[in-house]
Amino acid sequence: MRRLVLAAALGLVAGSCAGYLVQAGRTPDELPPLSQPTLAQAAGNGPAPLSAAQDHQVKVDGDLRELLLKKPDGTRANPAVESDDGWLDLTAYSELHTKPDVAFRELLGEEFRRAAVTSWIEAGDRTVEIRLIQFRQVEKQIVIDRAAAARDWAADDAHTRSWAVPGTGDGELFVHDRPDSRFGPGYQAEAHAWRGDIVLELWVYGPKPIPPTRVRELARQQMERL
Repeated sequence: MRRLVLAAALGLVAGSCAGYLVQAGRTPDELPPLSQPTLAQAAGNGPAPLSAAQDHQVKVDGDLRELLLKKPDGTRANPAVESDDGWLDLTAYSELHTKPDVAFRELLGEEFRRAAVTSWIEAGDRTVEIRLIQFRQVEKQIVIDRAAAARDWAADDAHTRSWAVPGTGDGELFVHDRPDSRFGPGYQAEAHAWRGDIVLELWVYGPKPIPPTRVRELARQQMERL
């Protein structure tokens, strides 16, 4: 039995050696070239780069205050606006909330970047205030949730009517038909929308009910600037 196993093993070794010798005696096959043939280039010029006015990211990375609506003719500055230079840092913006300490922590977690504000007083002592709040959005897209939360809070009143803001998808404006202590003295209207990494907060308040057409036009013009 051992002789049979040994003979079989020797046969395998002899066969392998013979196969190696046959293969070694053959001319090697030529390997394919490593480089690929040159690809033909498309004819004609490529598209021209976008101008700063057309490139959305260039626009919103500049001076955010330049994107705010300009004060209309015939209006006067609002001395009660929360900023002297148009900027709102994290602390100043947090102070505008009912619970500033909670807002501060939330805004830190939501990657708050910066905010800008403008305000003026129209005829009839009607005040307009517009804020643009920008987020870094490195880890998550927060602007959709921020705008949705603001809309939910604005709608939480039985005497409130709402309309869509044209050209914004889910942007809405709200008119509060009676004075409410949540909104301070007088009547108030507001609009909330977003575009890219910027959230819009627009407020109009005064001693008389606010016409929704005025809020809609202001919101539409501001969103067009974004």
